[in-house]
Amino acid sequence: MKPITAFLKRKVAQLPYSVLSVLAGVAAFGAYTSMYAFRKAFTAATFSHQQFLHMDYKVLLVIAQVIGYTLSKLYGIKFIAELNAANRGRYILILIGISWLALLAFAVVPPPYNIVFLFINGFPLGVIWGLVFSYLEGRRSTEFMAAVLSVSLIFASGFIKTVGRTFLSVFHINEYWMPFLTGAVFVLPLCLFVYCLELIPPPTAMDVQLRSKRQPMNAAERKAFIQRFLPGIVLTLVIYLLLTIMRDIRDNFEVEIWASLGIKDNTIFTRTDSTISIIVLVIMSLLILVKNNLKAFALIHWMIIAGCLSAGIASILFHFHQINAVTWMTITGLGLFMGYVPYNAIFFERLIASFHYKSNVGFIMYVADFTGYLGSVSILILKETGHTSISWGTFFGQAVIWMAVIGGLAALSSLIYFMQSAHRQNKDKSSSLKISAV
Repeated sequence: MKPITAFLKRKVAQLPYSVLSVLAGVAAFGAYTSMYAFRKAFTAATFSHQQFLHMDYKVLLVIAQVIGYTLSKLYGIKFIAELNAANRGRYILILIGISWLALLAFAVVPPPYNIVFLFINGFPLGVIWGLVFSYLEGRRSTEFMAAVLSVSLIFASGFIKTVGRTFLSVFHINEYWMPFLTGAVFVLPLCLFVYCLELIPPPTAMDVQLRSKRQPMNAAERKAFIQRFLPGIVLTLVIYLLLTIMRDIRDNFEVEIWASLGIKDNTIFTRTDSTISIIVLVIMSLLILVKNNLKAFALIHWMIIAGCLSAGIASILFHFHQINAVTWMTITGLGLFMGYVPYNAIFFERLIASFHYKSNVGFIMYVADFTGYLGSVSILILKETGHTSISWGTFFGQAVIWMAVIGGLAALSSLIYFMQSAHRQNKDKSSSLKISAV
């Protein structure tokens, strides 16, 4: 097998750069979409009329998984920051394998004792994004590849729910066995796509020149990075916290939200999310045309601001019955992902490139992820323990408006801070050059 792999690596390295970029993007998309089958399939079920400790059973499952996922993000701050390129593929397969076994235990062990296995399922999956993205960062085509990868965040959610709902309604599979069997469908595709990622060569010399060198970061380097960009990072965490909460509610309770709107079509998830995926893919891919890193960084901010505003405006129009439910869910989903996806793909990529900072995307991305998922699980617990009768659809609609206002203002403040910081850095650099010349 090793001689064949070595031969294929040489052949792949000889491909035109554009073809290589497409291959890497598709492989990353396929790998992460496959991972979603092990993470989100259980949300296709409703576990109706089931409770434990006077709490909705599905909410408890979501909370258990998100707690595991959140703790994984905390661990990932160090793990991904210090990641060495060797054994990335092996890590991905082992970690997803553990999560799959947890789904088997979830099916076998009776409720409520099987709740703990959703926690075990979530913990290893939290570092998969960082592992997959590490194959793509630091390249002059990272925007395109990351855009293709990030579409999996949108497409996979609806696609996996459709697969899960098909198991439930067509094949009449038990709700507890459905997540494990959905994962089984994606085992071979996962292995294939991870193998393709392993064939991708490292960044070229031109990539390094244009996007800065990416390297592991120790504790002191991570602290220095935070101190250098502290105000901007705080604003970023505020925006990402809000976006993660809203995106997670939409993701985990999309079945319930659509049902509250009177729509129970099993294909609605894939249809709406596919539309959103294509639009976000086109917008993000166009950023590859912007060679100036700082200009691209500013445009990313405007994309996030536009996403917040469109989600908020759509929610207000829906509240006053000016648009229908499908249009509202589509525009709101598009707005959320226009804000959310850049932070998972190109925001930190262009930040590092704009300031020529030797670091890696994984570290700061996992700081943001930990904050976001901590907020998400906190909201789930507060809503469930608050004895409120508000539906997920109503809660989602009201919360989106608050997210739009606060997130939009924070994104605008972030843009101002980073542009001023870049201006000061360039001014200091010019002063240093003049002094050296004298």
